[in-house]
Amino acid sequence: MADFGGGDLDAFRTEIRGWLEANYPAALRDPNAEVDPEAMWGGRAFAGSNDPQIQWMRAAAAKGLTAPTWPKEYGGGGLTPAQARVFEQELSAGKYRQPLASFGIWMLGPVLLEYANEAQKKEFLPKIINGDARWCQGYSEPGAGSDLAGLQTRCEDKGDHWLINGSKIWTSYANKADWCFCLVRTDTSKKHEGISFVLIDMTSPGVETRPIQLISGESPFCETFFTDVKVPKANMVGALNGGWEIAKRLLQYERQNISGGFGSGGGAGGAAGDLGQLAKTYIGADETGAVADPDLRSRITKNNMDFRCFYMTISRIAAEAKASNGPSAATSIIKYAAASFAQERSELMVEALGSQGLGWEGEGYSNHEILATRGWLRSKGNSIEGGTSEININVVSKRVLGLPDPK
Repeated sequence: MADFGGGDLDAFRTEIRGWLEANYPAALRDPNAEVDPEAMWGGRAFAGSNDPQIQWMRAAAAKGLTAPTWPKEYGGGGLTPAQARVFEQELSAGKYRQPLASFGIWMLGPVLLEYANEAQKKEFLPKIINGDARWCQGYSEPGAGSDLAGLQTRCEDKGDHWLINGSKIWTSYANKADWCFCLVRTDTSKKHEGISFVLIDMTSPGVETRPIQLISGESPFCETFFTDVKVPKANMVGALNGGWEIAKRLLQYERQNISGGFGSGGGAGGAAGDLGQLAKTYIGADETGAVADPDLRSRITKNNMDFRCFYMTISRIAAEAKASNGPSAATSIIKYAAASFAQERSELMVEALGSQGLGWEGEGYSNHEILATRGWLRSKGNSIEGGTSEININVVSKRVLGLPDPK
């Protein structure tokens, strides 16, 4: 992998800008380009694909730019945090697509860097960076959601392998994933201290997934069943019964990245677009050119201000996390705020559409109106996924504010 220039940020910006212009596929420059929406996630399904998004992913991965700050020895870019910010700025300025969307990048990779042994890092990190494997997260169970430590999926020591039996729920895209990072119970006599962290190949005999249909009409989540699934001993990350520490760390990364998705427009908060312009289109403008309904105008303005503050806070916390080598419990504050603001924005959007916000399908409604309605329904899950708002408030109370348990 060829290196980029030294520490001069201006020189780096010039170099990365030139590289982007030279390597971004021409087919993707057309905003209406036909691209498989699943291609951005990579994985085994696209191993031999010539989809332009896959071409872009491969080009970026060859320079380590799918994981810009990860160590070069595992295939990462080895960039400084300042260089990584420049890279993101140039991606945004040039309206380039992200080369790879990956739970491996956002959640698993950071904890592997922190907890995995050297053999595991060399085995799994390059596959994450290159988009060779698509990952899903096996945490919640039918009887262990908010009380995650109550999980019951059993992992038994069979000498030369682990044997796993149990089920998970709300496993995002499990039906499309190649691998699963999973919490399992290896000691039934203890709660938190009886959990381990394992990596499971989803093609293993005994793994079954069933998509769950949501109220929005989508099925991004699955039930996942493990029946006598054999897992190599080498696929346990960290110590036996030491998975709870890894689980908590990964949840911090998950909440940080869910929040970042809202901030960057990837979540429900960004789906509304320019709320003020949308409201003027459907409700009309007054003589000054502002939204005609003063009450709605005020609430849209407040939501825009909240998101502006949110973006700035995200940037500050991200910088602090990099300086302190990882996210803190403060990510629960951001996750809670992100869910609240995003749900509010989705509601404002549907309200601004008026009767056109009642569409589900068929004639009489445009595609963006239907998507707005379905997005509003989808946003109901923002305060559940990645830790419920109630649980996040408890984390803030105990770990950020240091408040005692209620008596």
